[in-house]
Amino acid sequence: MKIIIIGGGFAGCQAAIQARKMGAEVDILERTDMLLGVGNVGGIMRNNGRFTAAEELSFLGAGELIDIMDSLALHTNIDFSGHKHANLTDIGKAEPEIRRYILSLGINIHFKSRAINVTLDNKYVKKIKLADNSFIEADAFIETTGSTGPMLNCNRYGNGCSMCVLRCPTFGGRESLSAKAGVEDIIGERSNGTPGAMSGSCELPRESLSEDILNLLDKYGVAILPVPKEDINLDKLSQKVCQQYALKDFAENVILLDTGHIKLMTSYYPLDKLRKIPGLENARYIDPLSGGISNSIRYLSSSPRDNTMRILGLNNMFCAGEKSGFFVGHTEAMVTGALAGYNAVKYTLNEPLLILPRELSIGDIIAFANETLNMENGKSLRHTFSGGEYFERMKKLNLYTTDKKLILKRVNSLSLLNIFNK
Repeated sequence: MKIIIIGGGFAGCQAAIQARKMGAEVDILERTDMLLGVGNVGGIMRNNGRFTAAEELSFLGAGELIDIMDSLALHTNIDFSGHKHANLTDIGKAEPEIRRYILSLGINIHFKSRAINVTLDNKYVKKIKLADNSFIEADAFIETTGSTGPMLNCNRYGNGCSMCVLRCPTFGGRESLSAKAGVEDIIGERSNGTPGAMSGSCELPRESLSEDILNLLDKYGVAILPVPKEDINLDKLSQKVCQQYALKDFAENVILLDTGHIKLMTSYYPLDKLRKIPGLENARYIDPLSGGISNSIRYLSSSPRDNTMRILGLNNMFCAGEKSGFFVGHTEAMVTGALAGYNAVKYTLNEPLLILPRELSIGDIIAFANETLNMENGKSLRHTFSGGEYFERMKKLNLYTTDKKLILKRVNSLSLLNIFNK
């Protein structure tokens, strides 16, 4: 069996691990020179319902990346505005650690390999064409190319290319392979109907902050700094991808989190105004480099799929991460990636595909994300275990819990314990 993963973000990495565990030969095609994609500027784990989802995934047998991220936590059980019991991970160490683990499994990673087209036979993807005009064949394919880029989208729907970690000017823009195969993309919207949404945070180097702020961050993991009244902008909250952070606190304060570099929880913040805040007089941006003006635009190309993660209209192509819906976060990417990797192998073996039951939060969010597409304003909803509409749904359905024994009992009662290890 040969499985090709297009895109090396958290979803692609988890899909590759899962397929490899089940005996497949696995290749990851990654257009840049690093894994994890936009996840390289993340680092928040286990906050709110992500705790439940992480434990479910681990009990199902796909906790490899959860374990790595837990091992890199700088701060554990941290509370900040609207969020409880978060782990803040040293995200700068995650990519090399995960890369080493993936290579140790015998997975092939092809860096600087930009997929640009597909060869179809009826409804079967036969080959992927790369930018160097070479082709690569497989039995099944998993598209995890995300939904950010190319530059044209950030220019059209944002404030221009913000020079983010995806580095489209260097490595070329992301291509939607499902669209190249004739499957129309689903485009997310903001509440006002504008396509896409702006990525939710920026990164500041530690050395650009005052010693007092660094001491706060070292001790507590979080620093909350009031914004001058004349600079408060409540309207900007609606532009963000991460609606779990679209709270008044995030407009009235600059909220900083220690994830190795310092995470500024806003989509962008004018540099001259940022430097008015005591302790940030020397602040500068390292991601995106134009974080004083803009951030990347996401959610412009999800694929229609069923709840096995198979793309509708294609027999042997699956999807995960943002490519599979308007999901937010590392945990959400891992969940969809594990299921896509599992079912891609099941498909090649001609065995029944798995649909995760809705008695688990990870099964419910996958199904719910599909259902909301047919709701009024459904394309403006973002799906994350950590907040917003879905976390409220988790609580209403009694899916949210931090009781590990209860989560184990749920998984076991569904006869799914370690299903991803079988």
